[in-house]
Amino acid sequence: MNIVATEMITLGDISWDMILGGFALFLFGIKFMGDGLKNVAGHKLREYIDKYTSNPLMAVLVGIVVTIVVQSSSAATAITIGLVRAGLMKLEQAAGVVVGANIGTTMTAFLIGLKVEQFAMYFVFIGGMIISFGKKKKTRYIGDIILGFGLMFYGLKIMGDSLKMLKDLPAFIEFAKVMSEKPLLGLLAGTVLTGLIQGSAATIGVVQKLYESGAMTLNAAMPFVFGACIGTTVTGVFAAIGGSLAAKRTAGLHTLFNVIAATIGMIFLPFYIQFITWISDLLLIPPMMQIAVVHILFKIVGVIVYLPLLNVMCNFIKKLIPGNEPERIEINLDDMDAGIAHQMPTAALAIAKQAVLKMSTVVDAAVDKARDFMNTRGGSDEKELVNQTEDLINSIDTKITNYLMSVSKENLNDRDMQDFNLHLQVIKNLERIGDLSVNLVEFFDMVHEDKNDFSDGAKKDVLEMFELFKHMLNTSIGIYRDEDYAQYSALMEDENYMDLLEYKARQKHFDRMARNECATAVGGSVYCDILGNLERMADHCCNIARCSIEASSSKEAPVLEHH
Repeated sequence: MNIVATEMITLGDISWDMILGGFALFLFGIKFMGDGLKNVAGHKLREYIDKYTSNPLMAVLVGIVVTIVVQSSSAATAITIGLVRAGLMKLEQAAGVVVGANIGTTMTAFLIGLKVEQFAMYFVFIGGMIISFGKKKKTRYIGDIILGFGLMFYGLKIMGDSLKMLKDLPAFIEFAKVMSEKPLLGLLAGTVLTGLIQGSAATIGVVQKLYESGAMTLNAAMPFVFGACIGTTVTGVFAAIGGSLAAKRTAGLHTLFNVIAATIGMIFLPFYIQFITWISDLLLIPPMMQIAVVHILFKIVGVIVYLPLLNVMCNFIKKLIPGNEPERIEINLDDMDAGIAHQMPTAALAIAKQAVLKMSTVVDAAVDKARDFMNTRGGSDEKELVNQTEDLINSIDTKITNYLMSVSKENLNDRDMQDFNLHLQVIKNLERIGDLSVNLVEFFDMVHEDKNDFSDGAKKDVLEMFELFKHMLNTSIGIYRDEDYAQYSALMEDENYMDLLEYKARQKHFDRMARNECATAVGGSVYCDILGNLERMADHCCNIARCSIEASSSKEAPVLEHH
């Protein structure tokens, strides 16, 4: 394709407001649609990632689906890295998801190639009507998806109409010519642009529009696409900074895969150009769809080549980034078999108890993350880790509750009914502790966003309450797990001491405020809430122990006093 300027224009002739506004609307549409899809999917996204990634091929398929749902391979990779950082996924599982995400991200380019933009405003209208008149939350989420879809393509349309003028701009003509002669420049430009906006879909959308208008040749457009493949790894790298060893390895794996794929694409660029030109002439593929085909084939071939080599790549990354990985949190609940619930309800209740104990380990991890968030002044990534752990807690809560309800439909004896009620009460107390941990992180985040911190004395008192709570949680779970009721008296003493710590911490806080020694106004206003949350978390530990004792009719239980 030769670029010929029929009428030279200047920078002032180009509608930059339409280009920038359209580009922003395009990005907003992608995000709005992705948020709507995530809201419809709910916590199942995380559940599906964890459940179906043990097999490499299934992990690739999960990566494709999740990326289509969130409309960003960067976001899908960041979610995966978050799961690895939280200890909920192994590197080998994450590898398949990351590879699959590279295919899923081609969906946007494919839709752009179909020229859906001509119907954009109809989607905007339908989505807007659903959001305005929808009664149910899920219905409005569907409206978000449709509206975001329409805005994405409307933004692309108004941006594309103005981008067409670039083909007559002398400076851009010269730049496009240089990119055609020096493909590495196109590769670099695609990498930088995608790294800045953290989304390859937007970069490739711009390329599709420029190529369609004749402002860019295939020689320049294809390296730009390869560069977008490298630039999209920036989000994953940021998500892994300061994270666990496994998270850094996952980001490294994503970067390695995309860099090698782009390198191979550049090596075979002349042959790839010839192939795309041949198949486009043969099938009469329009220009924008040609770029979509370039993107799709590039990603699919890369996955086919690297899927058998995933374990080799994982081992290479482990050598490149050495260290010992922490043990993964085990959350496999497949033992909760419906057949056992029907045939042997007593055995099913014992299985449910083991699942509750697994849930307690995740709750314990959530508390640790909340404490570390305060200590390290964590940012949005660390906050997202806490939220993901809370999602996991809620997911386990739902699974165990549903399983217990199926057991309750059988003919249970008195002892089994007591165990049934006990397990339900314990998971609800554990779930509440998880909720309160998220509340703590919200309070800490409010202080961090105010660019302040707690005073050393205030932080010391909170950390002391954290440590006592951790001890109480372990004790209460021990009482529940081992039916060791001798620990109950010690737990009650810890509860009294927790009340004392809270009272003293409040008094010291009021004294600091009276002396104007409080380091932050925001911290001063939420500090008592933090203390109250920790004390309530301790109360839930006592509830677990109390329920455990009351459920045991076959053992002599101590006299329970209300605290």
